[in-house]
Amino acid sequence: MQRLMLLCLVLVHLHAGAAPAGVILLWPGVPPGGAAPGPQRDSAKGSITQVEQPYLLVHRPARPNGTAILLISGGGYAHIEAGKESGPAASWLQAQGITAFELVYRLPREGGGVAAPFRDGQRAMRVIRARAAEWGIDAARIGILGFSAGAHLAGMTAVQPGAVLYAPVDAMDGVSARPDFAVLLYPVLTMQRPFDTTHAKKELLGSQPTQAARDALSAERHVDARTPPTFIAQALDDPVAPPENSILMAAALRRAGVPVELQQFQSGGHGWGLGKPGSAPAVWPQLLLAWLQVHGWMAQPAG
Repeated sequence: MQRLMLLCLVLVHLHAGAAPAGVILLWPGVPPGGAAPGPQRDSAKGSITQVEQPYLLVHRPARPNGTAILLISGGGYAHIEAGKESGPAASWLQAQGITAFELVYRLPREGGGVAAPFRDGQRAMRVIRARAAEWGIDAARIGILGFSAGAHLAGMTAVQPGAVLYAPVDAMDGVSARPDFAVLLYPVLTMQRPFDTTHAKKELLGSQPTQAARDALSAERHVDARTPPTFIAQALDDPVAPPENSILMAAALRRAGVPVELQQFQSGGHGWGLGKPGSAPAVWPQLLLAWLQVHGWMAQPAG
């Protein structure tokens, strides 16, 4: 209920050209490339479309430990499944002392074109890092976590943080957009045949893309030694994103010498969010916490 009330406030304030507390507008004015005409639409289950002004929803824990994570929901780049993915994940992270930021990004067919979500992802990382001190965040412990097509956006942001996607709009664009770690859950990552069967591929590239277009948006094709350490989890019976998405990405990371944790579940399907209690994927939050602790990204809460 609290989240629904916040989203209602977001809609009212954005339409009026302002942002309520806990909401950070990404761009000082019209986003580069344009946006949907609006107003933003939110379904009863928290699915978002018609994003006219991309923004961050800030979830601050009572005792922040200095770690922050940018959350990106999926939805095949046709809608944003915040109600099932980033919303519950933000509440869980908040309980762990992690400051969570939900990204509400532009959809490529609704305004701004194919580049829009990637511009928003890059800008979001820069905004969080530039304002880290304001939120009690360690600027060297800022990660990115994506679900499904949101994992594609997270993955592309992680592998190409320095790509010139837009002209700088303010001083924050001088800050690094590189996540310190990446978390990719039931991810869409490759646009290569025969694994290009996702709705995300259709929304981004259409039915007959060139090989160059496929390569440009296949995250595994851009991995290098500067790519951040990555945690990947997927079910082998995923009917939406072929498991090869995770396998190809993990192999590329290993070749580049980048630490990678690949968790594969025998069952679980797709779109499990935090994971149904008792299901195989339900262990991923605890596996992630252990991974974050091993790598030193989970300091004790302050105070």
